[in-house]
Amino acid sequence: MIARGEVWDADLGLVVRPVVVVSRAVAIPVLARIVCVAITKTARGHPAEVELTAEHGVEEGSAANCDWVITVAKDRLRRHRGILDPVTLRRLNAALVLALGLDEEAPSPPSA
Repeated sequence: MIARGEVWDADLGLVVRPVVVVSRAVAIPVLARIVCVAITKTARGHPAEVELTAEHGVEEGSAANCDWVITVAKDRLRRHRGILDPVTLRRLNAALVLALGLDEEAPSPPSA
């Protein structure tokens, strides 16, 4: 079973990379592909990143980069590494809102 907020190693073809599952919990069982955020070993400290620790199943200094959203086939998830705690998951939600511009107003339609 795959759950939102879990950290997995994903086979992305040329590389296996850790990711955090961010698809809605109710959608995961019915989808063949799920939305994930890539984890990088280099935290740059920008607001669309969420720092992760060994408690989450990754190396110290790693970060979930919410500017790097990918869709992954569930059968490409190779190894379960860990899960985000509720506080870190809330930080990830906020970083996704920022990265995807979900807090911005919709642009006005062009005038005729």
